Amino acid sequence: MAEFKFRTTPEKTDRMPPGIKYIIGNEAAERFCFYGLRAILVIYMTQYLRNRAGELAPMNENEANYWYHLFVASNYFFPMLGAIVADAFWGKYRTVFWISLVYCAGCVALAADPTRLGLFLGLGLIALGSGGIKPCVSSNVGDQFGSGNQHLVSRAFGWFYFAVNFGSFFSISLVPVLLKHCGPGVAFGLPAVLMFLATLIFFSGRYKFVHIPPKGSWSRPLETWEQFKSATFTRESMAAFGRLAILFSFVAVFWSLWDQSGGEWVLQAEKMERHFSLFGWNFELLSSQLQAVNAIMILALIPVFQYGVYPALDRVWKLTPLRKIGLGIFTIGVSFLISAWIEGQLVAGHKVNVLWQLPAYLILSSGEVMTSITALEFAYTQAPKHLKAVVQALYLWSITAGNLFTALVQKFIQNPDGTSKLPGASFYVFFAVLAMVTAVVFAFIALRYREVSHLQDDAPPTA
Repeated sequence: MAEFKFRTTPEKTDRMPPGIKYIIGNEAAERFCFYGLRAILVIYMTQYLRNRAGELAPMNENEANYWYHLFVASNYFFPMLGAIVADAFWGKYRTVFWISLVYCAGCVALAADPTRLGLFLGLGLIALGSGGIKPCVSSNVGDQFGSGNQHLVSRAFGWFYFAVNFGSFFSISLVPVLLKHCGPGVAFGLPAVLMFLATLIFFSGRYKFVHIPPKGSWSRPLETWEQFKSATFTRESMAAFGRLAILFSFVAVFWSLWDQSGGEWVLQAEKMERHFSLFGWNFELLSSQLQAVNAIMILALIPVFQYGVYPALDRVWKLTPLRKIGLGIFTIGVSFLISAWIEGQLVAGHKVNVLWQLPAYLILSSGEVMTSITALEFAYTQAPKHLKAVVQALYLWSITAGNLFTALVQKFIQNPDGTSKLPGASFYVFFAVLAMVTAVVFAFIALRYREVSHLQDDAPPTA
């Protein structure tokens, strides 16, 4: 790789770094793409998928849920590949830019081919692209800060998460309507356009970012790999990996539940009454649209928790990052008790309006604010300086593990005759109890962890 001609250390300032707005703009557009296509995926697979002859050939619900969770799991498996490429060879900026083009190609394939070939090719490229850039984009946020403005790191990660939900809210609201009225080509085509826009925004900020150089040279890959391994697999690094891996394994349970809001909860909503009246107007919610309330709730809850809930709790109980994470895991379990009640009503033959899912989404979103935002920042601050992307990828593997667990549960509970071994509300009760027990055990494990803080160094003072 050529020598870096960009800023390689954070500017010595007490203000927000200039590159943050480009990262946030890129994230908003990319998340519009990802959550838009994700929102309609199970509906697309169960209602719109075609064979090579152009005839409808949809999947059944269990098969669609299985592939949905494998796709989500894959998105969070590939981050380790992107992290190694970024930290050892290309650096974060080049890794994000080039792998984003792979992401764009996957979106085009999904929009252009309505068969299983287009589905699996598109989702495979999207998983590789989305996964490959994930640890680099989020760790790139932290790379922009030095000691002078490190007090703004939490605010920047808050804005970063705001961008995630800003993009996802509009895409989840709009893309299901496009699927219903314009078909899958247009519904997947708009997210493809937004992914190209995300790549352009990121490219536009190239001279504003801090570019932390990689540890090696792409022209000498074997030598570089040896250097990377010697820097990575030290006793100190492996000890840090081990401690964080234990913590992240508990966070995997949180993601096992959370990602069901895009699969199992959507199919539950499909069986509910989706018409309602408001101020004399009649509305119909599409089953995949209700996910949008999660995004809008997150936007509202972030300041509520940062300026209200957290300070109030901190006055009576020292609210460390790990305690926030544990509370979030327990909270999401409560949301599944509501889902269990809804499912019980549906099985009993009662009509249940889809708005009854709103309390479940509110509690799920509260758990997300406590666990997801905190864990994202925690993964950055606890990582050694030269392994920021790798540790971000380690954290993202917790999402892979959670979705793989859900996919395996879906396989295990399927009887040969198509019935479930966890019928009705039992499925949701199982996950609710799992989350609550996990939160209690996590509380004891977290007591033994000693927090550290690793931020990038400031630029040296100029003469």
